[in-house]
Amino acid sequence: MSRRKSIDEKIFHYSGYVFISILAFLCLLPFALVISGSVTAEKSILMDGYSLIPREFSIEAYKILFKAPESLLRAYFSTVLITVSGTFAGLFLIAMTAYVLQRRDFKYRNAFSFYFFFTTLFNGGLVPWYILMVRYLGLKNSYLAVILPGLFNVFYIIIMRSFMKQIPDAITESAKIDGAGDFRIFLQLIMPISKPSLATIGLFMALYYWNDWFSAMLFLENESIFPLQYYLYRVLNSLDFANSAVAASGIPMPKMPSESFKLAMTVVATGPIILVFPFVQKYFVKGLTVGAVKG
Repeated sequence: MSRRKSIDEKIFHYSGYVFISILAFLCLLPFALVISGSVTAEKSILMDGYSLIPREFSIEAYKILFKAPESLLRAYFSTVLITVSGTFAGLFLIAMTAYVLQRRDFKYRNAFSFYFFFTTLFNGGLVPWYILMVRYLGLKNSYLAVILPGLFNVFYIIIMRSFMKQIPDAITESAKIDGAGDFRIFLQLIMPISKPSLATIGLFMALYYWNDWFSAMLFLENESIFPLQYYLYRVLNSLDFANSAVAASGIPMPKMPSESFKLAMTVVATGPIILVFPFVQKYFVKGLTVGAVKG
């Protein structure tokens, strides 16, 4: 009986490994196609379409992309600055808000919870938002104009509050008996225990800041502080405009590699943010340990 069980377990495990391997390959396939297309000649893409192996190798798209390396590096610096500062500040505000809202001794927690939730049902619109940011807050051409809109997400607050509700009250009560204040309890007890939820929400916030170009388009005019996504968006628009002008003039000139440039742009913009995932992956599968409660 035990031998039969051992064979069944091996079959189950090997089947699971095969299935996960196939699934991982299918997940990597689109990214491999993007990399291949970025080094494929524009003419080959237009005639034959995309393929995993380039039919006609060309790095023209990367030459255009790195034609102004100083501007690209400045855009990278702006994006990293916005992503890091926005993610850490947003996590701190969201975690503090969620901690207060889950406290049973906070008298107005239900009223504040309803107020936060109510803001998700209605939107003032683009024009009032622009007037508020530019005329009243004076954030035109400022990093804060890109960082502030993503700091406070009610959906993330709800997730964080649900996670913090699982933390036993005995932990905070024992800390209060030892003389710790609320802010010290939050920093030294609640935050370390909440690492799994902080890592998950932090990754989502980092992805939002890294990929955001719309806020930059609205509020930034100084090219020296353009984030990477908006900088690449402007370069792509310039290529499309150049191709349209050449087509309208009727002059026989080579077509700019707009299709392969889009894929090269994806590789350059996606590569660094992928490196963040391994550092937070362990928190996705890590359970909440609350064994520090004194019995």
